[in-house]
Amino acid sequence: MRKGQVNVFFLLLFLSLSSASDQKWRKAMMSAYNGSSSSSSMMMNRVGSSILFPIHGNVYPTGYYNVTINIGHPPKPYFLDLDTGSDLTWLQCNAPCVHCIEAPHPLYQPSNDLVACRHPLCAALHPPDYKCESPDQCDYEVEYADGGSSLGVLVRDVFSLNYTNGVRLSPRLALGCGYDQIPGTSYHPLDGILGLGRGKSSIVSQLQSQGLVRNVVGHCLSGRGGGFLFFGDGLYDSSHVTWTSMSQEFTKYYSPGSAELHFGGKATGIKNLIVIFDSGSSYTYLNSQAYQALTLLLKKELSGRSLKEAPEDQTLPLCWKGRKPFRSVHDAKKYFKTSLALAFANSGRRKTQFELHPEAYLIISNKGNVCLGILNGTQVGLQNLNVIGDISMQDRMVVYDNEKQVIGWSPANCDHLPRFKSSYYM
Repeated sequence: MRKGQVNVFFLLLFLSLSSASDQKWRKAMMSAYNGSSSSSSMMMNRVGSSILFPIHGNVYPTGYYNVTINIGHPPKPYFLDLDTGSDLTWLQCNAPCVHCIEAPHPLYQPSNDLVACRHPLCAALHPPDYKCESPDQCDYEVEYADGGSSLGVLVRDVFSLNYTNGVRLSPRLALGCGYDQIPGTSYHPLDGILGLGRGKSSIVSQLQSQGLVRNVVGHCLSGRGGGFLFFGDGLYDSSHVTWTSMSQEFTKYYSPGSAELHFGGKATGIKNLIVIFDSGSSYTYLNSQAYQALTLLLKKELSGRSLKEAPEDQTLPLCWKGRKPFRSVHDAKKYFKTSLALAFANSGRRKTQFELHPEAYLIISNKGNVCLGILNGTQVGLQNLNVIGDISMQDRMVVYDNEKQVIGWSPANCDHLPRFKSSYYM
């Protein structure tokens, strides 16, 4: 790293900053790029060509799951919120920082390896008519559904990773150096975001383009907290997984397309629900029509039972209290016996169902009440988008295969890291 290069980098940052500070925040245009289909590298066929990360956190009360990744030279650890709902990975960085929020580690010191504005990875973050203000660097602005945002510049740096067979690798990958952040309503004190989406700029897409892993992301979130995340297809047996096709219409997200809400094994008539899988969302969201229908059905089912609504509990919008405080969702399951499901139309008349058992939509608050972890997405600005969040993906292996363009899930034991295929299936 030469001193002259560092000075040029900071000058570019300050020039970018002066022009960006006068602009209003705009919605980031995350282009829908599928990962490169190239798989020529022999690394792809190596035993152990998957990369595994332990996950920390929980749905409640922490409210998020994160992984630790070592970045830089020498490598330093950073806590990143895993987000399948966005592509860009970024760290709060000292470039210098204009507005950074509380974080568990010192700010990332950016490398001087800038990504040029015309680079395909930069183009993937912007609309086709984007004009480069600084050709030598890639500026980005990204805004999230909760109102949080990050502004910065793309750099390349070393990621210290390990295959599951113990072989180490140190690829140079592009990430955002975020020097201006605004916290959202679901703000968590983390170092940044790990973008795991379908786009070309996502970390797994970059690894695949270098021939290091297949373009497959998977996670297993434990209902007791923790779990694991993996890249590559070496840690699951596809014959144990229920698969559905990724939508070719809603390519910005991991979406199986439209779904119909089922209650008690029967269709509710609530159809055409555009669904996405989003590990960056703690809870599941339905649009206003589906949410109102579901809550009416649940209240009808619970009428005459010993549960009473608890409006004084502000943990979530809808909570119930029993005769005595609940200690776990298992204690409350006897009241919520009717099954829920989202039925996806794959091809023809065949439908794949994503079932929602009580553990997939209920939490126990710190007051000992049972609360509904399915929320009204229209009220928080999701319009008609319906989100399957962390609460509904607990204790399942969820796989996003970008090469085959399918999403899959299976009941799994997420409490222990897998050692070989099928070791974690229940």
